[in-house]
Amino acid sequence: MKEAAFRDGDAGTAYRGLLARADAALDRPPPSVVEKGSVPPSGDLHDYMSIAPYWWPNPAVPGGRPYVRKDGSVNPERATADYDLSSLSRMSADVETLALAYYFSEDSRYARHAASLLRTWFVDPETRMKPNVEFGQAVLGRANGRPEGIIETTRLMPVVEAIGLLGPSGEIDAGMQADLERWFGAYVDWLQTSPRGKREGAKDNNHALWYDAQVMQFALFARQPDRARRIAAAFPKRRMLAQFTRWGGLPKELSREQPFHYSIFALQAAYDVADLGRCVGVRLWNKRVDGRSLRRTTNFLIEAGRSQQPWPYNGTASRTDELEELSRRARDAWGSRYVASPEAELRYFLKARSSASG
Repeated sequence: MKEAAFRDGDAGTAYRGLLARADAALDRPPPSVVEKGSVPPSGDLHDYMSIAPYWWPNPAVPGGRPYVRKDGSVNPERATADYDLSSLSRMSADVETLALAYYFSEDSRYARHAASLLRTWFVDPETRMKPNVEFGQAVLGRANGRPEGIIETTRLMPVVEAIGLLGPSGEIDAGMQADLERWFGAYVDWLQTSPRGKREGAKDNNHALWYDAQVMQFALFARQPDRARRIAAAFPKRRMLAQFTRWGGLPKELSREQPFHYSIFALQAAYDVADLGRCVGVRLWNKRVDGRSLRRTTNFLIEAGRSQQPWPYNGTASRTDELEELSRRARDAWGSRYVASPEAELRYFLKARSSASG
């Protein structure tokens, strides 16, 4: 059994932690969009609904509506049972945990419960989510939904990966597999044809990068590789040229209240696109467009996190868990020599400081 390799040391500790989380997931019933306390504007509980993170009740207005924006400050109301975000997050996390626990332990209980979660969220007519986020990231008093809500379904990306891990268990039969593929195919249709989907795809910040990553992964799962290939082929000119700089910065993210976090967040999406591009024969890891590249932006962020120089934007740059995860993925892409020379990194960093100051 695979678990024999995880009995000792750090690996053993991580493995036992995984099983503990999986055992806890076994005790939780499958969540569903029909359980929320608010009714979407459509009147159909099967429609996903959430509210925007940085919009709060207006204290100057009776009832608080319309809400007002506070960038970088998350309204805790959005995590309540009135909306679907918490249920979506819990379903995604539990499916991923259970699938990993099954893969390593080969304990069928984990696969069985993961399949139950998938069936409830995507397949069962009484509980399934409709394949759209028309009412995602609503701003109460202003908008019933926004294109930005699409970024919340990045939580479905690990679900797709988990389905593959569950395959050998037999808990997902051919009929259920087909149902899941149809759901994701329908969601890709909505992403690429609905007004909200088109607007999200036309953004020039991290939302557009995550839009591409989602469309590619879900299209591949739905056995629609041509859609994924078109996204990957357009990525250098459509995204890199528009969002990346020659010195490595991502201007739209650097203007945020949490620029270091959002820069890493955006680059993680670009990494996903590059990974998925390999599946359709499009090479993006070393692609350069007018001096812009994934590697240069990676170097800029890693050097900023390591540097003793002041971060010239809002907040701070440091060796966060997010940066370490980025470093691990960069090592997979470019090996141990992926970081440029210290002199080159300093040039990129000083250019960034100069740009930020005027």
